Amino acid sequence: MIRVGPAGWNYPDWYGVFYPEKKDKSFKELDFLADFFDMAEINSTFYRPANAFMGRSWVMKTAKNPDFKFTAKLWSRFTHERRDFGTDEVRLFTAGIDPLFQAGKLGAVLCQFPWSFRNDEPNRKWLDRVLDAFGAYPLVVEVRHSGWDRPEIEEWLNRRGVGLAAIDQPVIGQSIPFKPVRTGAIGYVRMHGRNAAAWFARPSGSGGQNPSARYDYLYTEAEVVQITATVKAVAKGTKETYVVQNNHPRGQAVANAIQVRRSLGQAIRDLPESMFLQYPFLR
Repeated sequence: MIRVGPAGWNYPDWYGVFYPEKKDKSFKELDFLADFFDMAEINSTFYRPANAFMGRSWVMKTAKNPDFKFTAKLWSRFTHERRDFGTDEVRLFTAGIDPLFQAGKLGAVLCQFPWSFRNDEPNRKWLDRVLDAFGAYPLVVEVRHSGWDRPEIEEWLNRRGVGLAAIDQPVIGQSIPFKPVRTGAIGYVRMHGRNAAAWFARPSGSGGQNPSARYDYLYTEAEVVQITATVKAVAKGTKETYVVQNNHPRGQAVANAIQVRRSLGQAIRDLPESMFLQYPFLR
């Protein structure tokens, strides 16, 4: 089973492209998304934990598509901070995820670590503790520094039954290149785009660019063919594989996810005419 979808769905610049031109109170973005895809990655849980009400709401909004599943990014408290954590903080995160898990809608929790998270003993111990804390869920690890690109790391994660994400990112310096990797029972392919010029640029809060600029990239047809080949290699021997498009500006993630689905031979529902106006190649 290969599921393809975008990372997140709450983007104002999707209106008039994927969503209708004008937003009204009755329009539900996630409900609309579930007509076209059978998965989405929850980004908001990276910034703040969801509560149980939100978790139940996500389940209800996708109920019309029984095949729909979520993946959810782990709270950055556990991936981007190194202060000791306790059970209260773990429960704070799991409160919003448990409704998905109990409904059979949680495909994986993605533990996304930054490029600065290097492969050394303190960080391996930290990762081990994080995996222990959330071991009740299906887990996938994303690491970006090439120091983790070692057979012994893959073997360790495989023994633990934890997936390792194959990520497409600009290969700058000691960044992990895009290649098929698979550990555990879950395959995970994450497409960040290849905007090398903006990847390590300063965010707007420090006098730099909009933080979304690093993901401003539209994959070409030839690159989609390459991605599809990698996806198929990752999917071999896995229970499920998730392909997540994170190049979200102006609905590019939707366009490329549709291309990947078509390349995989998956059925596609008729798209809004606005998508063809923005991306004529989709016709």
